[in-house]
Amino acid sequence: MTSRADKKPSTTKRMIWVILGTLALIAVIVGAKVLLVVRMIHSMPKPGPVTVSTVKASEQDWQPSINAVGSLRAANGADLATEVAGLVTDVHLKSGQDVKKGQLLVQLRDGDEVAQLQQLQANAQLAKLTLERARKQLAAQAISQADFDTAQADYKARLAAVAQQQVVIAKKQLHAPFDGRAGIITISPGDYLAAGTQVVTVQQLDPLFVDFNVPQGELARLKVGQAVRLHLDAWPDRTFSGRLSAINPKVDTSTRNVQVEATVPNHDNTLTPGMFAKLTVDVGQQRRQLTLPQAAIVYNPYGDTVYVVRPAKGKDEQGKPNAPTVKQAFVTTGDTRGDQVAILKGISAGTEVVTSGQMKLKNDATITVDNSVQPADSAQPTPQEQ
Repeated sequence: MTSRADKKPSTTKRMIWVILGTLALIAVIVGAKVLLVVRMIHSMPKPGPVTVSTVKASEQDWQPSINAVGSLRAANGADLATEVAGLVTDVHLKSGQDVKKGQLLVQLRDGDEVAQLQQLQANAQLAKLTLERARKQLAAQAISQADFDTAQADYKARLAAVAQQQVVIAKKQLHAPFDGRAGIITISPGDYLAAGTQVVTVQQLDPLFVDFNVPQGELARLKVGQAVRLHLDAWPDRTFSGRLSAINPKVDTSTRNVQVEATVPNHDNTLTPGMFAKLTVDVGQQRRQLTLPQAAIVYNPYGDTVYVVRPAKGKDEQGKPNAPTVKQAFVTTGDTRGDQVAILKGISAGTEVVTSGQMKLKNDATITVDNSVQPADSAQPTPQEQ
């Protein structure tokens, strides 16, 4: 008869064998899957070279500059208006006409005022004759000094009245305050103008001023007389030159910018007051700078980088030369000029770097160079028509 003590070891052994068998089965399954994954990885085709464009870093003559935007303003400009009310009798002006300083532009009716002036002039002439007789009589002691003083004061009062009336008549005429070009005039003889009515604008077109603002941090680099270049959308292929003529002695406390004025010759009257302009102010002396197209720089929060091209070395298994590879390098960038950026540190002249296709690259990636299309690399780019 078998006891319970004899059955217990036999049951324990069977459980152990079951567990060991289960573990062995799991190990076989896992090993088979791992082997399958390894075979799949080895059977996958290796990524081919990435097609990129490249350029070699080069040194160029670099003119330090400050870029800004501004508005053109006439050296002299005024919106002419009548000082008194009146009826227009003559318009001595055509729209867009060049005018000279003092030229009569518009005449208001002044017949009543002229007639009154003639009366006052006659009274002044009579007062003058009376004063001359009084002077002779005073010399002969025929009148008192008080009578002579009265005659002299009356003559001066008559002259003042004449001068006052001449001013009234002058207000009936509108003259050009300076040489310039008149705008569009819409009034005609017979129109009644109220006092203060704007009649026409006159603008002096040569030279012109351009007003712009720069940050206060750039103030130390600005000096009167520095060269200024202007680019306007209306003439994308032309560059207009001028000189910095004034710097505001006060910084705007709300923007911390300082207002600057430049003078631009306009002999052919191409430019017009009020136009928008992009400006470049040359500051300092030219110097040699290592430059790259801005498209070559990969801007990151942890630092700016470029992909440096490393020449191919050795051959592959089929005996063909290996493709070149790239290595990421940190660079320190400086000022920008158009499509270009100055490189202060990180690479040297002649280093070949990638200018397009960086998003597909990583360290030691193989590349194929295709420079049939290159990114913009102009110091003074202009907009391109589509």
